[in-house]
Amino acid sequence: MPKKTLLKRILIWRYKHISQKNFVFILSILVGLFAGIASVTLKNLTFTIQAALEKGIIFSQKQLYFVLPFIGLLSVYLIKKYFFRKAFNPATPTFIKRAIPSLLYSLLRQKGLLSYKLIFHPLIMAPLTVGFGGSVGLLGPAITSGSAISSNLSRLLHIDKKTRTLLIACATAGAMASMFKSPIAAIVFAVEVFSLDLTFASLLPLLIASISSVLTSYFFLGDEVLFNFTITDKFTINDTLFFIALGICTGVASLYFTKIYFAIYSFFEQFKTRFLKLLVGGFSIGIMLYFIPPLYGEGLSFTKDLFDGNHLHALGSSFFDDYLDNIWVVIALLIGFTIFKAIAMTTTFAAGGVGGVIVPTMVMGSALGNVAAKIINNLGLGHQVSEANFTLVGMAGLIAGVIHAPLTAIFLIAEITGGYELFIPLMITVAISYMITKNYMEHTIFTKELAERGDLLTDDKDQNVLTLMRIDAIIEKNFVQLHPEMSLGEMLHEGVAKSNRNLFPVTNTKSELVGIILLDDIRTVMFDQSLYECTSAETFMHNPPDYIIYEKDTMQKVMKKFQSSGAWNLPVIKNGKYIGFVSKSKLLTAYRQQLINVSS
Repeated sequence: MPKKTLLKRILIWRYKHISQKNFVFILSILVGLFAGIASVTLKNLTFTIQAALEKGIIFSQKQLYFVLPFIGLLSVYLIKKYFFRKAFNPATPTFIKRAIPSLLYSLLRQKGLLSYKLIFHPLIMAPLTVGFGGSVGLLGPAITSGSAISSNLSRLLHIDKKTRTLLIACATAGAMASMFKSPIAAIVFAVEVFSLDLTFASLLPLLIASISSVLTSYFFLGDEVLFNFTITDKFTINDTLFFIALGICTGVASLYFTKIYFAIYSFFEQFKTRFLKLLVGGFSIGIMLYFIPPLYGEGLSFTKDLFDGNHLHALGSSFFDDYLDNIWVVIALLIGFTIFKAIAMTTTFAAGGVGGVIVPTMVMGSALGNVAAKIINNLGLGHQVSEANFTLVGMAGLIAGVIHAPLTAIFLIAEITGGYELFIPLMITVAISYMITKNYMEHTIFTKELAERGDLLTDDKDQNVLTLMRIDAIIEKNFVQLHPEMSLGEMLHEGVAKSNRNLFPVTNTKSELVGIILLDDIRTVMFDQSLYECTSAETFMHNPPDYIIYEKDTMQKVMKKFQSSGAWNLPVIKNGKYIGFVSKSKLLTAYRQQLINVSS
């Protein structure tokens, strides 16, 4: 039996016997299972590579730190070039090829349709990047792989766009739930990142996918949590001011993290070839790893050592080993790690590596929290705080500041450590960190460039409606074009007589708009035949109230131009040439229809 015929029969049987609601629940289980398997695969492949290379690093007296990142990035470059060239559209901007931005862009502009190659792309590229020392995480690749599975499954089963969006969110929740064994945080993360309306219809599939993915992780990896953390020092009211100070520190660090992220990307954009980027980036990372060994890979072992109070093991062997009995040297080294973790992570990305942002953010936050606690305990203030607790809360503060997901930060850190007793300090630090970064930076490293392009959905329904609208759908081209040298008689016979519009664009031989003429502009002279030959279009034309620039103006800008100009029609210019008009009536009609679609 032909494959298509069999699939068609299965789909017909499904329509007859399984309701849409139950079908979505079943798909949620499958999506969670596949996302869990993708996460487990990523972990195992990465740890296998790291274990194999660890002996070589030790044997070579760490000389391999100079070349390992370059070898990893070179491998990624070659595999991309020869096997995954069409995983992304070549015209797609680089930043959209990163995990979360690519999903947000796909859901908005590509109906959530992802290439099947993105199922395997991160499963190969991320272990090579992280295993060879790239200072990035594995969550982003897990989300990409799980989402690609969800998207292609939806396409195979003829799922509509709305349900496909929900299933991609389920894959995202499943990837996080499996990676960190944190189902509640996973649900919150999917809601915060994708701006989902939290209704029963969306909550239950997310919950099912998270459970399915967590169980998959337990089956393959056992029941051990990411960090074995036991709260021995409970929160007291006297610690409040110090957690407020930690919130301020993580807020400032989040701003640094975001700014250095975009600054390094801008620096690498100056290089004309991808190979030159990986050459500079690979050896830059190698140098950083040589001087600061904990920057290698995700850095979770570094954070575990800080939780155990073993900062000497966390810092590893370095040129400062003889001075580590001085606590202020230790603090300085931890601050250096915090600063360079963001640099190493972004350099890995900019050089062509594949990975995620959230785990490096957590690791950087743990170092910052530990530094804050050590400073407080050694300033002679007469008050001692728990270094482990501050390490934990620092992670949450930086996550909230960097990705603007405060609830995710609270539940994620609480779940992966079992630290629910620290909810109050978590909320204090997270709230302050989030307020600081949100006040100075409206968008995150995930959303800033999308927002600048007008390709970002938010909680603002009005803005979402305008973002979903496409200017191509409202451009009207049934306007008769006039030319400056046309006589009044020619204008009437070639323009007015052949048009049902009261507006005429005036263009030159290069199709450039040089002015417009309204019917009202010639109404008083259009029957005066003595003027038919002695006056021209140039006499009556004038500039339009404003212009719509096709390449630059988002729908939000278009709407503002209509409001500020008071015009009923505005010309559209593309590549310097006239292509048509947008009318206020058609704009508002399209807006109303899109509003109905969004509301439903």
